[in-house]
Amino acid sequence: MALAVPVAVSFLASLLLPFAFIPLLRRLGVVDVPNERSSHTKVVIRGVGATIAAGVLLGLGTALLTGYVAVDRSLVLILIAVVASAALLGWVEDFRGLSIKTRFTGQLLIGAAATAALAAALGQSYWWVPAGMLVIAGYINVANFMDGVNGISGLHGMVVGILYAASGALSGQVWLIAAGAVIAAAFAAFLPWNLGRGSVFMGDVGSYLLGASIAGTAVAALLAGVYVEYLLFPILIYLVDTFTTLMRRIRRGERWYAAHRQHVYQRLTDAGLSHVQSASVVTACTVLIGATGLVTGGSGWGTTAAGTVFVVAVAVLYLASPKLLAAMRGRTRA
Repeated sequence: MALAVPVAVSFLASLLLPFAFIPLLRRLGVVDVPNERSSHTKVVIRGVGATIAAGVLLGLGTALLTGYVAVDRSLVLILIAVVASAALLGWVEDFRGLSIKTRFTGQLLIGAAATAALAAALGQSYWWVPAGMLVIAGYINVANFMDGVNGISGLHGMVVGILYAASGALSGQVWLIAAGAVIAAAFAAFLPWNLGRGSVFMGDVGSYLLGASIAGTAVAALLAGVYVEYLLFPILIYLVDTFTTLMRRIRRGERWYAAHRQHVYQRLTDAGLSHVQSASVVTACTVLIGATGLVTGGSGWGTTAAGTVFVVAVAVLYLASPKLLAAMRGRTRA
């Protein structure tokens, strides 16, 4: 029952604050103008991810104030700082724009400071700082790259949050249950605003928040001793899509950091799926692989081997899905 309070606070804040915030964004002119590489065709308001950030921050704060998180409170406080810092950086990018060097430096600083604080809180070696810095900064960018169709980021935050909450329950980490549940609730509440017509975007403030909240939680949980399968598998589809797309662009001699439409989820829309259908494919694969992580974490070699084969099969099928879909539609038309 105690968990219901921070979850409800997170959900309601994220759901209701846009009513007040969207008119402000409209007056400030914070809009997204589509171009030839966009998956959208009309000018829409962006930056609504600030209300998701408010939901996450209020939910985590409530988990502390109500006493639901009575142990490892410092981890939740560090996550609050990570979420607030990443969201602020994303908001500046939405409102004023930042150079690639400036925003990546900011992301690295957030990752380094967060990992150093987590290492201190958990009594871990500071040698973890470089790795944690790259994980947090890297996944902020992964989440940003993957935020290209309606619903995809809201669904990702909701599903990964639920899987991380389940990981907390299996690991006996109450703070992780709270963090995962609050993240899931805040991003789920954004879906009614973004699905269907896609009248608003979360913007960089939302994608930076998504990446930082997930990666920050994962780094904290890893340093706390949670099985890596619990933490890695839920984000594997996002990593695979981003990595293979990046390698393909580098191999072709293209500017890897420039806007494009070559991600798997984007090519699914080019093959005929709607935004929601493409986001659903990504989400379904994430659920399958994430659930496999919950089963295989800490299991014997036989279960782990079978789970690995299944995960690889799902990932390969996902990567091949645009071509498979195009071939199926071609045969249907023929």
